[in-house]
Amino acid sequence: MEAVRDKAVVVTGAGGGIGAALARRFAAEGARVVVNDLDEAKAEQTAAEIGAVAVAGDASGIVPAAREALGGTIDVFCANAGVGTGGGPDAPEDDWALAWDVNVMAHVRAARELVPEWLARGSGRFVSTVSAAGLLTMVAAAPYSVTKHGAYAFAEWLSLTYRHRGIDVHAICPQGVRTDMLAATGAAGDLVLTPTAVEPDAVADALFDAIEKDRFLVLPHPEVADYYTARATDPDRWLTAMNHLQQKLEQREGGTR
Repeated sequence: MEAVRDKAVVVTGAGGGIGAALARRFAAEGARVVVNDLDEAKAEQTAAEIGAVAVAGDASGIVPAAREALGGTIDVFCANAGVGTGGGPDAPEDDWALAWDVNVMAHVRAARELVPEWLARGSGRFVSTVSAAGLLTMVAAAPYSVTKHGAYAFAEWLSLTYRHRGIDVHAICPQGVRTDMLAATGAAGDLVLTPTAVEPDAVADALFDAIEKDRFLVLPHPEVADYYTARATDPDRWLTAMNHLQQKLEQREGGTR
Protein backbone atom coordinates (compact mmCIF):
# COMPACT_ATOMS: atom_id res chain seq x y z
CA MET A 1 0.00 0.00 0.00
CA GLU A 2 1.49 3.29 -1.15
CA ALA A 3 0.13 5.16 1.87
CA VAL A 4 2.40 3.24 4.25
CA ARG A 5 5.29 1.99 2.09
CA ASP A 6 8.62 3.24 3.48
CA LYS A 7 6.80 5.13 6.25
CA ALA A 8 8.16 5.25 9.79
CA VAL A 9 5.58 3.55 12.01
CA VAL A 10 5.28 3.11 15.78
CA VAL A 11 2.92 0.57 17.32
CA THR A 12 2.51 0.60 21.10
CA GLY A 13 1.39 -2.48 23.00
CA ALA A 14 2.74 -4.59 20.14
CA GLY A 15 4.15 -7.47 22.13
CA GLY A 16 1.06 -9.48 21.24
CA GLY A 17 -2.60 -9.31 20.27
CA ILE A 18 -3.86 -6.45 18.12
CA GLY A 19 -0.60 -4.52 18.38
CA ALA A 20 1.48 -7.40 17.06
CA ALA A 21 -1.00 -7.91 14.21
CA LEU A 22 -0.79 -4.22 13.28
CA ALA A 23 3.01 -4.28 13.42
CA ARG A 24 3.13 -7.38 11.20
CA ARG A 25 0.82 -5.83 8.64
CA PHE A 26 2.68 -2.51 8.47
CA ALA A 27 5.98 -4.37 8.04
CA ALA A 28 4.48 -6.59 5.34
CA GLU A 29 3.34 -3.46 3.49
CA GLY A 30 6.90 -2.12 3.44
CA ALA A 31 6.87 0.22 6.43
CA ARG A 32 9.75 0.68 8.86
CA VAL A 33 8.34 -0.33 12.22
CA VAL A 34 9.12 0.29 15.88
CA VAL A 35 7.53 -2.29 18.16
CA ASN A 36 6.80 -0.93 21.61
CA ASP A 37 5.66 -2.86 24.66
CA LEU A 38 6.07 -2.57 28.39
CA ASP A 39 7.32 -6.17 28.31
CA GLU A 40 10.77 -5.95 26.71
CA ALA A 41 10.97 -9.65 25.85
CA LYS A 42 7.64 -9.57 24.02
CA ALA A 43 8.60 -6.40 22.13
CA GLU A 44 11.86 -7.98 21.02
CA GLN A 45 10.14 -11.20 19.97
CA THR A 46 7.61 -9.40 17.76
CA ALA A 47 10.33 -7.16 16.31
CA ALA A 48 12.55 -10.13 15.49
CA GLU A 49 9.70 -11.89 13.69
CA ILE A 50 9.06 -8.98 11.32
CA GLY A 51 12.45 -7.32 10.98
CA ALA A 52 11.47 -4.33 13.09
CA VAL A 53 13.12 -2.42 15.93
CA ALA A 54 12.03 -3.01 19.53
CA VAL A 55 11.76 -0.02 21.86
CA ALA A 56 10.45 -1.20 25.22
CA GLY A 57 8.92 1.03 27.86
CA ASP A 58 5.84 2.94 28.94
CA ALA A 59 3.77 3.97 25.91
CA SER A 60 3.19 7.41 27.44
CA GLY A 61 6.79 8.48 26.83
CA ILE A 62 7.86 6.42 23.85
CA VAL A 63 7.89 9.07 21.10
CA PRO A 64 11.43 10.48 21.53
CA ALA A 65 13.11 7.06 21.66
CA ALA A 66 10.98 5.73 18.78
CA ARG A 67 11.72 8.79 16.68
CA GLU A 68 15.45 8.28 17.22
CA ALA A 69 15.20 4.59 16.33
CA LEU A 70 13.44 5.50 13.08
CA GLY A 71 16.02 8.05 12.01
CA GLY A 72 14.43 11.23 13.31
CA THR A 73 10.82 11.09 12.16
CA ILE A 74 7.53 9.28 12.75
CA ASP A 75 4.91 9.13 10.00
CA VAL A 76 2.33 6.84 11.62
CA PHE A 77 1.66 6.38 15.32
CA CYS A 78 -0.58 3.54 16.50
CA ALA A 79 -1.75 4.26 20.03
CA ASN A 80 -2.67 0.66 20.71
CA ALA A 81 -1.54 -0.04 24.29
CA GLY A 82 -4.48 -0.35 26.66
CA VAL A 83 -5.63 -1.81 29.95
CA GLY A 84 -8.92 -3.61 30.54
CA THR A 85 -9.73 -2.44 34.04
CA GLY A 86 -13.00 -3.82 35.41
CA GLY A 87 -15.36 -2.95 38.22
CA GLY A 88 -17.57 0.06 38.89
CA PRO A 89 -17.25 3.16 41.06
CA ASP A 90 -16.01 0.76 43.72
CA ALA A 91 -12.90 -0.02 41.66
CA PRO A 92 -9.73 1.13 43.46
CA GLU A 93 -8.55 4.66 42.78
CA ASP A 94 -5.31 3.26 41.35
CA ASP A 95 -7.28 1.23 38.79
CA TRP A 96 -9.15 4.31 37.61
CA ALA A 97 -5.92 6.30 37.44
CA LEU A 98 -4.18 3.55 35.44
CA ALA A 99 -7.07 3.35 32.98
CA TRP A 100 -7.02 7.11 32.41
CA ASP A 101 -3.26 7.17 32.04
CA VAL A 102 -2.92 4.30 29.56
CA ASN A 103 -6.21 4.46 27.66
CA VAL A 104 -6.42 8.25 27.28
CA MET A 105 -3.43 10.26 28.44
CA ALA A 106 -0.88 8.12 26.58
CA HIS A 107 -2.70 9.15 23.38
CA VAL A 108 -2.70 12.80 24.42
CA ARG A 109 1.02 12.75 25.24
CA ALA A 110 1.89 11.12 21.93
CA ALA A 111 -0.16 13.67 19.99
CA ARG A 112 1.45 16.50 21.94
CA GLU A 113 4.84 15.31 20.67
CA LEU A 114 3.79 14.46 17.12
CA VAL A 115 1.20 16.98 15.97
CA PRO A 116 3.53 20.03 15.71
CA GLU A 117 5.92 18.08 13.45
CA TRP A 118 3.05 16.75 11.34
CA LEU A 119 1.48 20.17 10.95
CA ALA A 120 4.82 21.65 9.90
CA ARG A 121 5.19 19.17 7.04
CA GLY A 122 1.49 18.74 6.26
CA SER A 123 1.16 15.00 6.85
CA GLY A 124 0.88 12.39 9.59
CA ARG A 125 -1.35 9.51 10.64
CA PHE A 126 -2.66 8.77 14.15
CA VAL A 127 -4.29 5.40 14.78
CA SER A 128 -6.17 4.95 18.05
CA THR A 129 -7.15 1.47 19.18
CA VAL A 130 -10.32 2.30 21.05
CA SER A 131 -12.96 -0.45 21.39
CA ALA A 132 -16.65 -0.85 20.70
CA ALA A 133 -16.90 0.06 24.39
CA GLY A 134 -15.84 3.57 23.36
CA LEU A 135 -18.91 3.85 21.14
CA LEU A 136 -21.24 1.81 23.33
CA THR A 137 -20.38 0.56 26.85
CA MET A 138 -19.11 -2.70 28.36
CA VAL A 139 -20.91 -4.30 31.29
CA ALA A 140 -18.89 -4.83 34.49
CA ALA A 141 -16.09 -2.50 33.37
CA ALA A 142 -16.72 1.15 34.23
CA PRO A 143 -13.07 2.34 34.15
CA TYR A 144 -12.53 0.64 30.80
CA SER A 145 -15.77 1.92 29.26
CA VAL A 146 -15.39 5.48 30.50
CA THR A 147 -11.78 5.84 29.40
CA LYS A 148 -12.42 4.23 26.03
CA HIS A 149 -15.13 6.84 25.49
CA GLY A 150 -12.40 9.36 26.24
CA ALA A 151 -10.00 7.74 23.76
CA TYR A 152 -12.66 7.85 21.05
CA ALA A 153 -13.49 11.48 21.81
CA PHE A 154 -9.82 12.46 21.60
CA ALA A 155 -9.36 10.70 18.26
CA GLU A 156 -12.50 12.38 16.96
CA TRP A 157 -11.23 15.77 18.14
CA LEU A 158 -7.88 15.24 16.41
CA SER A 159 -9.63 14.38 13.16
CA LEU A 160 -12.08 17.28 13.11
CA THR A 161 -9.34 19.73 14.09
CA TYR A 162 -6.51 18.71 11.79
CA ARG A 163 -7.83 16.73 8.82
CA HIS A 164 -7.69 19.78 6.52
CA ARG A 165 -4.02 20.17 7.45
CA GLY A 166 -2.92 16.70 6.35
CA ILE A 167 -3.34 14.65 9.53
CA ASP A 168 -5.29 11.42 9.06
CA VAL A 169 -6.88 9.80 12.12
CA HIS A 170 -8.45 6.36 12.53
CA ALA A 171 -10.37 5.02 15.54
CA ILE A 172 -10.45 1.21 15.71
CA CYS A 173 -13.53 0.00 17.58
CA PRO A 174 -13.76 -3.82 17.66
CA GLN A 175 -15.86 -5.93 19.96
CA GLY A 176 -14.23 -9.15 21.12
CA VAL A 177 -10.77 -9.95 19.77
CA ARG A 178 -9.03 -13.21 20.66
CA THR A 179 -6.26 -11.80 22.84
CA ASP A 180 -5.04 -12.15 26.42
CA MET A 181 -7.19 -9.16 27.34
CA LEU A 182 -10.34 -10.96 26.20
CA ALA A 183 -9.33 -14.06 28.14
CA ALA A 184 -9.08 -11.92 31.28
CA THR A 185 -12.61 -10.49 31.02
CA GLY A 186 -14.21 -13.52 32.68
CA ALA A 187 -17.97 -14.00 32.70
CA ALA A 188 -18.70 -10.58 31.17
CA GLY A 189 -16.46 -11.30 28.22
CA ASP A 190 -17.92 -14.78 27.80
CA LEU A 191 -21.42 -13.30 27.70
CA VAL A 192 -20.88 -10.27 25.47
CA LEU A 193 -17.65 -10.63 23.51
CA THR A 194 -16.54 -14.23 23.02
CA PRO A 195 -19.42 -15.40 20.76
CA THR A 196 -18.43 -13.01 17.95
CA ALA A 197 -14.72 -12.62 18.70
CA VAL A 198 -12.33 -12.25 15.76
CA GLU A 199 -8.62 -12.83 15.36
CA PRO A 200 -6.22 -9.87 15.71
CA ASP A 201 -5.34 -10.10 12.01
CA ALA A 202 -8.96 -9.22 11.18
CA VAL A 203 -8.50 -5.94 13.05
CA ALA A 204 -5.39 -5.15 11.00
CA ASP A 205 -7.31 -5.95 7.82
CA ALA A 206 -10.09 -3.56 8.86
CA LEU A 207 -7.59 -0.78 9.55
CA PHE A 208 -5.91 -1.13 6.17
CA ASP A 209 -9.28 -1.10 4.45
CA ALA A 210 -10.04 2.15 6.28
CA ILE A 211 -6.69 3.64 5.29
CA GLU A 212 -7.32 2.76 1.66
CA LYS A 213 -10.82 4.28 1.77
CA ASP A 214 -9.87 7.26 3.95
CA ARG A 215 -12.32 6.36 6.74
CA PHE A 216 -12.05 7.55 10.33
CA LEU A 217 -14.12 4.85 12.01
CA VAL A 218 -12.75 1.31 11.78
CA LEU A 219 -15.26 -1.42 12.61
CA PRO A 220 -13.90 -4.98 12.49
CA HIS A 221 -17.42 -5.96 13.64
CA PRO A 222 -19.70 -4.13 11.14
CA GLU A 223 -22.75 -4.74 13.35
CA VAL A 224 -21.37 -2.20 15.82
CA ALA A 225 -22.58 0.52 13.44
CA ASP A 226 -26.16 -0.72 13.94
CA TYR A 227 -25.75 -0.79 17.72
CA TYR A 228 -24.32 2.73 17.66
CA THR A 229 -27.25 3.94 15.57
CA ALA A 230 -29.75 2.27 17.91
CA ARG A 231 -28.06 3.84 20.92
CA ALA A 232 -28.30 7.33 19.41
CA THR A 233 -31.84 6.87 18.05
CA ASP A 234 -33.47 5.48 21.20
CA PRO A 235 -31.16 5.66 24.24
CA ASP A 236 -33.73 4.31 26.69
CA ARG A 237 -34.45 1.23 24.61
CA TRP A 238 -30.73 0.63 24.16
CA LEU A 239 -30.04 1.07 27.89
CA THR A 240 -32.86 -1.35 28.71
CA ALA A 241 -31.32 -3.96 26.41
CA MET A 242 -27.90 -3.43 28.01
CA ASN A 243 -29.46 -3.69 31.46
CA HIS A 244 -30.87 -7.05 30.46
CA LEU A 245 -27.31 -8.14 29.70
CA GLN A 246 -26.29 -6.90 33.14
CA GLN A 247 -29.06 -8.98 34.72
CA LYS A 248 -27.93 -12.07 32.79
CA LEU A 249 -24.40 -11.49 34.01
CA GLU A 250 -25.58 -11.22 37.61
CA GLN A 251 -27.53 -14.47 37.22
CA ARG A 252 -24.38 -16.20 35.94
CA GLU A 253 -22.30 -14.83 38.77
CA GLY A 254 -24.99 -15.50 41.36
CA GLY A 255 -25.02 -11.98 42.80
CA THR A 256 -25.86 -8.35 42.28
CA ARG A 257 -24.02 -5.07 41.89
